[in-house]
This record gives sequence, C-alpha cells and structure tokens, in this order.
Amino acid sequence: MKKENSFVLTAEGYLQAETELNELKTVRRPEVIKALKEARALGDLSENADYDAARNEQAMIEAKIKELEYKLEHCEIIDNADKSVVNLGSTVTISYDDGEEEEYKLVGSMEADPFENKISNESPLGIALLKHKKGDVVNVESPNGGYNIKIVKIA
Repeated sequence: MKKENSFVLTAEGYLQAETELNELKTVRRPEVIKALKEARALGDLSENADYDAARNEQAMIEAKIKELEYKLEHCEIIDNADKSVVNLGSTVTISYDDGEEEEYKLVGSMEADPFENKISNESPLGIALLKHKKGDVVNVESPNGGYNIKIVKIA
C-alpha cells in the first residue's frame, strides 16, 4: 500500500499538482525574476520595499516548487476501480442520524479541501469510511465524541 515518505494522490490530484508546478515554473517564476530586475534598477536595495517583496515572493515560489516536485516524485497514484467498497478516490454519500445527506470525495491528505468536500483519508471521517460498503453504519471518532453515519452510495 502506501510506502513511507510517499503521498497518495488520485489521478485528478496528480494532474492538478502537475499543472500547478508547471504554472509556477513557466509563469510565476519568470514574473518574479522580472520584478526583481525592475526593483534592482531602482537603486538602493537596503530600503527598497519592491525588492524585498519580490525576494519574499521568490522564496515562497521556490519553496512551493520544491515541495510539489518532491511530492510528485514520491507519490503513489491510486486507482479506484472497485466501487463496492470505499477507497481513496471514492465519492461517498453519507447520511447522518438526522437524515441529512452529504457527499464527499475521499482523497490523500495532499488533495484534501473541505470547501470542495474533498476529505483526507487521514481525517476521522476518512478513517471511518475506508473499506466499508454501501449500507454500512460506521462510527466516526472525533475530538468532540463519536457519532454514527450510514453509507448511502459509493461512486
């Protein structure tokens, strides 16, 4: 399964990370280099706010490039062909005790985005859902106490 120091990604997540890396290298990096050259041309670098801002942005971009390159190099792309059980890449509809339903996509921690209903396989909900089938009632352990959910649909 997951090797130590590796990251799990869906094929979609891998493509997004690759696209972001390409954008950083081909668009953002050259923009910052240009801004640095323009700021240097203004003269005294010791009191040059434009230069300082460009250097800070350059450092952030370079750090993000390194991070993405490392993660893409050390990632494991998961393929969720089996729709009978919840796995990474599954889209799961769950029902709470009050009847409210929500849909989540189970992804690796690198792709998690709660605002887009993408939950990490390492989150309490993700851990509880893994390897369960449609119709199963599972207990989710959370810092505020456990609660039960029912798996309504797996896609």
